[in-house]
Amino acid sequence: MSAKQTENYSSKMLTPGEYVQIDAVPWHPFPKEFSEGGIRWKLLHVSPELGAWTAIFDCPARSSFARHIHIGPGEYLLTKGKMEVRGGSEEGGATAHALSYGYEACNARHDKTYFPEASEFYMTFLGPLQFIQENGQPIAVISWQQAQELWLAQIGASK
Repeated sequence: MSAKQTENYSSKMLTPGEYVQIDAVPWHPFPKEFSEGGIRWKLLHVSPELGAWTAIFDCPARSSFARHIHIGPGEYLLTKGKMEVRGGSEEGGATAHALSYGYEACNARHDKTYFPEASEFYMTFLGPLQFIQENGQPIAVISWQQAQELWLAQIGASK
């Protein structure tokens, strides 16, 4: 069966491979409910069979992601700037400087992921992110499906 003949339940075509020319894809705002300071993103890939999604993020100086838990693990590559995870190294977390790699284990909690300078990173999420309140109560769960739905809405595509 060819990719043109078969569509899976996610409305994503089954393909043998995928290529994205990243600089040809426009940036879109990451939801303000889950970030501060004008973070933008590009969804590069979703993998329903793995429950994974991959994106690149553009984070202006002094921007941050809201409190969240990595339900599944994730891997990132900081390509530009500086990222303070779990309060940064001064508060027992990690401070990443470009060019660096990081791994986030299942159930890793981040009360704040902060970018003191303009930064950019590529990340593959192997499962959803759960955005939470300070007491741990869930606000939203973002899986590959929600990421794809948001992206399609932002680019004006229909499923």
